[in-house]
Amino acid sequence: MKRLALLALAALGLVAADFRPALPGYEYRFPRDHFSHPEFQTEWWYYTGNLRTPQGRRFGFELTFFRHGVARPPVRSSPWQVDDLYLAHLALSDIDKKTFHHRERINRAGPGLAAASAELSRIWNGNWHVEWRGNVQSLQAVTDAFTLRLEMVPQKPPVIHGRDGVSRKGPEPGRASHYVSFTRLAASGALELDGASYELAGLAWMDHEFFTNQLSPEQAGWDWFSVQFENGAELMLARMRRNDGSVDPFSHGTFVDRSGAARHLESKDFSLVPGATWTSPSSGAVYPIEWRIGIAPLGLELSAATPLANQELTGRGGPSLTYWEGAMDYEGTLQGKPIRGEGYLEMVGYAAPFRFGEASGP
Repeated sequence: MKRLALLALAALGLVAADFRPALPGYEYRFPRDHFSHPEFQTEWWYYTGNLRTPQGRRFGFELTFFRHGVARPPVRSSPWQVDDLYLAHLALSDIDKKTFHHRERINRAGPGLAAASAELSRIWNGNWHVEWRGNVQSLQAVTDAFTLRLEMVPQKPPVIHGRDGVSRKGPEPGRASHYVSFTRLAASGALELDGASYELAGLAWMDHEFFTNQLSPEQAGWDWFSVQFENGAELMLARMRRNDGSVDPFSHGTFVDRSGAARHLESKDFSLVPGATWTSPSSGAVYPIEWRIGIAPLGLELSAATPLANQELTGRGGPSLTYWEGAMDYEGTLQGKPIRGEGYLEMVGYAAPFRFGEASGP
């Protein structure tokens, strides 16, 4: 494990010029673009969701696969050659029991240890994987503490965020990502936890981003919100934070209506006001776990709060990153009518400013 951590740190310092930047005009093709893009240096596949047993017990989950490019040699001389490093994060929020489990791992591709393959319709890292059968995605994650198995069926077509094929994160060309989401996946399956088995059903969300340069040096981190409304609409907001504490003008979002039509949101279109906080006993980071959200062009006002304060994934050395990612509840009004939803919130850069080249994470 120590050797892998050293390899990861070396990889994270590589020159991005060897890889392709995310630029406007990218032509998406599916299912190809659901899988690996080795010409870009960094890529991730993010699954989050809120699930319940038939009796109403609630769980949240996160499973994330990361690929980070190390080199693109002309000849592959060995299956152990390190062209890419594959990290993965897994978390389970037991909302009713107020417990949080998380695990992480790192692998090279090796002889089938980890990859994202269009030919196999599969993304995996060890015995954590997602397999595609047509539009159905099957998820499995096995750990010493729990095992989660789900089938996820998209209720809407994929959404491409941003404009002209890119989600911009800064003013320079290439400070961007190609960013695709399935914003409403009907999820069902089973969880094995503490010697018991639970049937689960609910909604999941899948994000897939690939890029080479993303954050600018002036940006310290971000707050990312996903909302799945009871009326069938969805919302994604990303609040980019600068080193001086101000909100970056390249903050952005997407509103997806019930029919699947997506509307891009600029930073001027919405406000995010943090409220009550939680202080991590592990990292000392102070996270806002309540928020007020306003989107004037939509006539949308929301309050956001988490049912479980401690959903921090704490880094354990090497290329790990400490961040908060957890289940959220939303309620408010849309055009003056009551609206409710559930989703996830990710807060990065509170324990320490996020820097590509120092760590790899969401």
